[in-house]
Amino acid sequence: MSLGTLYLLPVPLAECDLALVLPAQVATVAAGLTHFVVENAKTARHWLKWLSHPVEMRQLSITEFSGKENEAQLAALLAPLLQGHDLGVMSEAGCPGVADPGANLVRLAHQQGIRVVPLVGPSSLLLALMASGLNGQRFKFHGYLPVDRAQRVAVIAELELNSRRNKETQIFIETPYRNDTLFKALVDNCKGDTLLCIAADVTGAAEMIATRPISAWRSNHPNLEKKPTVFLLLAI
Repeated sequence: MSLGTLYLLPVPLAECDLALVLPAQVATVAAGLTHFVVENAKTARHWLKWLSHPVEMRQLSITEFSGKENEAQLAALLAPLLQGHDLGVMSEAGCPGVADPGANLVRLAHQQGIRVVPLVGPSSLLLALMASGLNGQRFKFHGYLPVDRAQRVAVIAELELNSRRNKETQIFIETPYRNDTLFKALVDNCKGDTLLCIAADVTGAAEMIATRPISAWRSNHPNLEKKPTVFLLLAI
């Protein structure tokens, strides 16, 4: 029996015109799948319905994963592939495997000789970097910064120092309800001439992407409440 194919299915970053953010191929591939591994089943069903999946949701195999699974649990998630079924991976938003727990699943698939096919879709990190005007030749993504205030301030100082030393854009994200806290930490602790790009609700109706020196942000606090946001910093 031949092995199935693992498809990495991108989803929109926000409610929008699907034709603007997803190629038709994504809907076509998704329509041919009946097995899915997803971060959140409710969200996945929403996107599959939006993509006009032809099968009733209750008839689909949709299994949740968190990224904390051990190797045996990951192997169980890949079992349909070993039985010849194609399998789709869906994250909460954007591209699976990038700032997303799907990477562990993909790594094991490679180890088992399973074909992995990434489909084109929106990545908030890449779109934010493209629109920032900051260094796109050298950049580093750090995920989430520490929640503890003292640790967060120390990490911000380190990122700013490394950015200046290496001429490197530093990229990080935050849970939407803590966006304001992170913004304040940046404007309070970074040098005035350091550039900060804020990319909020990328591709959504309230999209806001702006790059300014820290000194300018100190008098211009954007509304980031509950908006998925990417922060990009370049010390010059």
